[in-house]
Amino acid sequence: MSLKRDILLRASVVYLGIVVFGLLILGKALKLQLFEKDIWAKQENSTIKHKEIMPNRGNIYSSDGRLLAVSLPFYEIRMDFRSESFTQEIFDQGIDDLAKSLSNLFQDRHWSTYKRALVRARKAGERYYLVKRNVNYTQLQKVKDFPIYKLGPYKGGVIYVQQNKRVRPYGMLAARTVGYTMSGNQRSVVGLEGAFEKELRGVEGYRLERKVRGDIWMPVKDAGQIDPRDGYDVISTIDVDLQDVAENALNEQLMRHGADHGSVVVMEVSTGKVRAIANLSRQDDGSYAEEYNYAIGASTEPGSTFKLASVIALLEDGMVGPDDIVDTKNGVVHYYGQKMEDSGGKGLGKITVKRAFEKSSNVGISLLVNKHYAKNPERFVNRLYEMDLNQKLGVSIKGEGRPDIRYPDSELWSGVSLPWMSIGYEVSLTPLQILAFYNAIANDGALVKPRFAESLRFHGKVLRYFDTEVLNNRICSKETLEIVRSMMEGVVEEGTARNLANSHYAIAGKTGTTQISLRNTGYSKALHQASFVGYFPADSPRYSCIVVVNAPSKSIYYGNLVAGPIFREIADRIYVREYDLHPVEESTLEATVQAPYSKSGRAKAIAQVFSYLDMPLKEAANAGEWVSTRRSESGVELRKRSIPVALVPNVEDMGLADAVYLLEKSGLLVEARGRGTVVQQSLPPGKRARAGQTIRLQMSIAENR
Repeated sequence: MSLKRDILLRASVVYLGIVVFGLLILGKALKLQLFEKDIWAKQENSTIKHKEIMPNRGNIYSSDGRLLAVSLPFYEIRMDFRSESFTQEIFDQGIDDLAKSLSNLFQDRHWSTYKRALVRARKAGERYYLVKRNVNYTQLQKVKDFPIYKLGPYKGGVIYVQQNKRVRPYGMLAARTVGYTMSGNQRSVVGLEGAFEKELRGVEGYRLERKVRGDIWMPVKDAGQIDPRDGYDVISTIDVDLQDVAENALNEQLMRHGADHGSVVVMEVSTGKVRAIANLSRQDDGSYAEEYNYAIGASTEPGSTFKLASVIALLEDGMVGPDDIVDTKNGVVHYYGQKMEDSGGKGLGKITVKRAFEKSSNVGISLLVNKHYAKNPERFVNRLYEMDLNQKLGVSIKGEGRPDIRYPDSELWSGVSLPWMSIGYEVSLTPLQILAFYNAIANDGALVKPRFAESLRFHGKVLRYFDTEVLNNRICSKETLEIVRSMMEGVVEEGTARNLANSHYAIAGKTGTTQISLRNTGYSKALHQASFVGYFPADSPRYSCIVVVNAPSKSIYYGNLVAGPIFREIADRIYVREYDLHPVEESTLEATVQAPYSKSGRAKAIAQVFSYLDMPLKEAANAGEWVSTRRSESGVELRKRSIPVALVPNVEDMGLADAVYLLEKSGLLVEARGRGTVVQQSLPPGKRARAGQTIRLQMSIAENR
């Protein structure tokens, strides 16, 4: 009986214990559901997250298709040693060969060191073990064929993590205009990179990642992900060859005169396409580099280049004619006690309005404006506003400086404001704004917005063209246009820029030499800004150009001598390379029948040229798209030229455009020296082309720098 009671007692205790334990579990569950639900949800979320997948950033190209900015992929090689299909047998059989392959490829450590590290990571059950950083695309393709890794992410446990690096193949060429991106998230700041950030960036994708340990995350396999959409390519208006000319001409002149900084812009008259834009600042070591886009952002007093606006206002209001006389006397005039004088300290006496402009007479222009507008300065300023000189151009690149042309009701207006404004003081504009104004004169009065992009492209397909945008259909009458065009030609033929005249083509423009403002302490007699702005050819304008050089430190500081030579060098180079600018002269010499020399290249392009010249051309059967040429007495013969896939093509004897096209198509970056045809290439034909590798081309005609 006692035994039975003892058994019942023990059973009751056990039963009671089970009940209590169950109640505790139930209570804990209720607590979790009712009071700690949010806490544990957050804990779960802290181990799983949505990770952004960055898209490939779009490229920026020059107008002829050369790469100005490109994102090159680099990779991390990682391993998940706990992947279910990655068995110990697979690891043991392949570890030695894998370690040797890694060592042979990267040449950074002995294979036994690789093996020891991988064995330790295997034993520790690493889920996201880093094997190697900064692996380029070519190396990655080899890695994918290595033992273990060739089995893929499940059986081989390998994980490839892509990261992109922004590269400018042409280095600092047009650096501030092309722009740059900040590292990490690649948020762009300046230039085309910033102007077209949304288009270049693309759209991010997403994937699930699980925290492995610490701050290490790895993708969740078999979890759905949203793929990114790559960025669009931007085709810029920049002409690489012309940009190179502009930068070198500016750099040489800045060094010669010890200037603080300078800028150059070259623009197509009818379209507003900016073909070259250079901005150079002096560095501590005396060299020059691109640091700030002065052409777009620096609003300064333009000086004598502003006299064009004053003369247009006078002509439009019928105040003067080009042959009217103005008496400059001894070249000195006083306005409310402030002295204004002509350059050189000598008066020009009685001269025509046209001559006053050509000789850039401060006294002559200011006397005319003050005489006709002193009682109604609003009329003069309104004329300037009608020319849109007080408005930003609204260019796509960020940071445009604000023009400042004050109105007579401004608290800063004084009795000397009108005459000083007439010669380009007490007003401020950027070099690009001044250029756009002069470009309108060349463009039959139409003010067009300068533009830096021609189109957007995605995987070779054009998505959008950027058309010419007219800001003002006519800034002045046709009659006034004809008069001021003649005056601007006179500046070069008989005025302050006679050193720029040449017998091949006519230039129209205006010099500017400005004392630099020291803000509250007046103007410096030692610091000047030299400029020249104009267009060419004067009789049929195709290009406009402005050159501004700030603070030349030597004794020479006039616009025609400091800025003018840069303009002339750029214009000469354009004239030489664009044959349709040359006047056609009939020759009395008997024509020869010898076949012309021809570069190798595209068969279709060569055939079109020979057809136009009506010259004999023999094309071999199945010559293909790319051909080499052979000249004989009977004509030129085209022969098939094989272009192997994934190998470095043979581009010798080709023109630069065809050579660059083929090489960049193979994933190579191109650097060329000289002009003409390719005579030597640094990478031998037939060698496997590695994406992102640089090939250097030596051209047949060397260029002196």
